[in-house]
Amino acid sequence: MEVVEIAKNIYNVGVNDWNIRDFHGYSTNQGTSYNAFLIVDDKIALLDTVKKEFSDRLIENISQVVDPKTIDYVISNHTEMDHSGGLPRVMHKIGENKPLYCSKMGAKHLARHFHQKWNYRAVGTGDELSLGKRTLTFLETRMIHWPDSMFTYLKEDKILFSSDGFGQHYAGNEMFDDQIGEEIMTHAKKYYANILLLYSPLIKNLLQKVTDLGLEIDVICPDHGIIWRKDPGKIINAYAKWANQETEEKAVVIYDTMWKSTEIMAKAITEGIANENVSVRPIHLRRVHRSEIMTDVLDARAVVIGSPTLNNQLFPTVSDILTYMKGLKPKNKIGAAFGSFGWSGESVQLINKELDAMEFDIIDPGLRIQYVPDKDGKDECFEFGKRIGKAVKGEST
Repeated sequence: MEVVEIAKNIYNVGVNDWNIRDFHGYSTNQGTSYNAFLIVDDKIALLDTVKKEFSDRLIENISQVVDPKTIDYVISNHTEMDHSGGLPRVMHKIGENKPLYCSKMGAKHLARHFHQKWNYRAVGTGDELSLGKRTLTFLETRMIHWPDSMFTYLKEDKILFSSDGFGQHYAGNEMFDDQIGEEIMTHAKKYYANILLLYSPLIKNLLQKVTDLGLEIDVICPDHGIIWRKDPGKIINAYAKWANQETEEKAVVIYDTMWKSTEIMAKAITEGIANENVSVRPIHLRRVHRSEIMTDVLDARAVVIGSPTLNNQLFPTVSDILTYMKGLKPKNKIGAAFGSFGWSGESVQLINKELDAMEFDIIDPGLRIQYVPDKDGKDECFEFGKRIGKAVKGEST
């Protein structure tokens, strides 16, 4: 990533990680970026750093703008190592005693990560730091998505440095929303579904807090992905929708199969849902990554789960997606279960138990078929799908 001036004397000095393909269980098929921002004023401030292995590149990028030793302040919006890993290198380069601004929890977490006695300056919502002509205002965003998280707002330029909020795991030559267009929303949706969905109630409160504080936002600079300069309202409005967990007339049929019997069921159920003019996508668990699946689940009204019974239990991949999904706490969903079995057939009951724990509206006891579905079995699956489709549309089943 080249150093880019995003406003007068404000630079993105971060780096692209082109080759990363897994971010603690999240598939990053187009890499990611670790954005860091340099503000040059009477005082010079660096906002966030990068992953440890890119520390030297960060120093090189800063050096294209200023001598790193002239940096007066470092702001750490988030302790997670993809943003703080470069801190030891930066602090060593600029001077260990330079002020390091972070939230109160950030000061505790950074000390426990790095075991360094840096010059921590803990700040809270509304605290300010003057750089001369410009002023930074801090906004705590606790548990969005770590306890230490905070945003930094540059008043005079109306720029919000949003840490992990409003970001995307995306590495590209484009740095701004107007350069990439609508394509970036797919990455933003995936990011929300897999990282921030759990914190939707807090995000709703945060969006309201931003409104109450009267913050005017012309540009949003997240720590991952592109910068929102043309239409920051687009991503803010998307977050409002996702935080409310609004759903569409859409269903996902998520399944795995041993000898294709559950797959045959899934196909017929999918056809039944589609027959009701409801958008539906069948998803084979060993062919689609869990983070892609959650992106589809985010705005789906119906989540239909299918599993064969294996050793009186769920198929392992089905257990995996249910555990992953349960941790992210999707809401406002219709749930249904199906599966094939040989002699015991516990899978449907076990799926329903998990769906019930997630407070899904289970619209049917579920559908079990022993061994291989015949024509009558396929017809039963088709009708099962039709009932789900009607429920998605709010019609009586």
